[in-house]
Amino acid sequence: TTYRADCVLRSMRGLYKYLRMKKICCIGHITLDKIITPKSEVEMPGGTSFYFAHGIHNLNPDANFQLVTAVAQSEMKSVDDIRALGVDVVVLPTRHTVFFENKYGENQNNRTQRVLAKADPFTAQSLQGIEADIYHLGSLLADDFSLDVFEMLSAKGTLSVDAQGYLREVRGEKVYPIDWKNKRDYLRYVDILKVNEYEIESLTGHTDVKAAALTLAEWGVKEVCITLGSYGSVIYDGTEFAIVPAFPTREVVDATGCGDTYSTGYLCKRACGASIADAGCFAAAMSSLKLEHSGPFSRTEVDIENLLKTSGLTARIEK
Repeated sequence: TTYRADCVLRSMRGLYKYLRMKKICCIGHITLDKIITPKSEVEMPGGTSFYFAHGIHNLNPDANFQLVTAVAQSEMKSVDDIRALGVDVVVLPTRHTVFFENKYGENQNNRTQRVLAKADPFTAQSLQGIEADIYHLGSLLADDFSLDVFEMLSAKGTLSVDAQGYLREVRGEKVYPIDWKNKRDYLRYVDILKVNEYEIESLTGHTDVKAAALTLAEWGVKEVCITLGSYGSVIYDGTEFAIVPAFPTREVVDATGCGDTYSTGYLCKRACGASIADAGCFAAAMSSLKLEHSGPFSRTEVDIENLLKTSGLTARIEK
C-alpha cells in the first residue's frame, strides 16, 4: 500500500511538472528519409518535427505541445500516426514532401546527404494564428523560414532555432555546406540557437567552441547550444558556459535525429525551469539513448534519469 501510494505521488508530481511547462510549438517539415548505414538501409519519416513530436510524447504524453508541419498527401500517414498518439498537429499544404538521403560511414559523426525533393516554405501568413510560449523552428533547407517569420514569432514568444538548414545548399541533388546568408539579420531575433561543431565554424569562422559562442552572443543570440557528437556539448547563456559530457551508450546504431532529440530534451527541461546545465545533461542523455536505435526516441523520462544517475557524469560550469 505504501509503495502504491508513493508511485501515485510521484506520478502526480510528474504530471504537475508538465502541466506547469510552458507551451512548446515545433514548426518544421516532416520528411521522407532514406537512411544508409554500414549495417542497414531503411526508408522512414524524419525531419526535426517528426523526431521532436515523438520524443516529447515519449517523455510525457500530457506535455503542453503542438506540432506544425507540412507534407504532401502521399505522406499523410506519418501525420496520422502522430495524431493517433494524441499529439496536436496542424498540417499546412505543400506540393511535395522533403526527401532526404542520409548516408553514414563507420564514424556516425560524419554523414553525406542528398535531397531528392523539396517542400514549400513556411510563411508568416500561414503561421499567423499559431500561439505558444516557445517556438522551435526545425530548419532543413535554407528557404524553409524567411526573416519575417523570425520577426513575427520572436515578438510572440521565445524563439528557438536549429541552424542546420541555413547552412546547407542544394545543387542538383547534392547538399553543400554554405554560410547563412544575412545571418545577423536573422540571429538578432533568436533566443536559443542549436548548432553542431561543423556549423559553428561555418557561422562564425571559429573552430574554438567558446569563441564561437561568444561571437553568436554578440550577434544577439541569448542562448547557444553547441553539440559536439561523441565529445558532448557546450551551452552558453551570455553569462556562463555549461560543459556537458556525452553519456555512455550500449551500441551506436543510427545518429539520424540525435540533434533534434537533443533540442527536444533541452527545451522541455528549460520550459519546466531547469538550469542550462541540468537541461543540457538531460538532453545529452536522451540523445545517447536515441543513438541505440533507428527512428525517434522511444524510451521514457525514467530511462533518462536512470542513465544520468548510473553514469555519474555531470556538467561543469565555467565563466
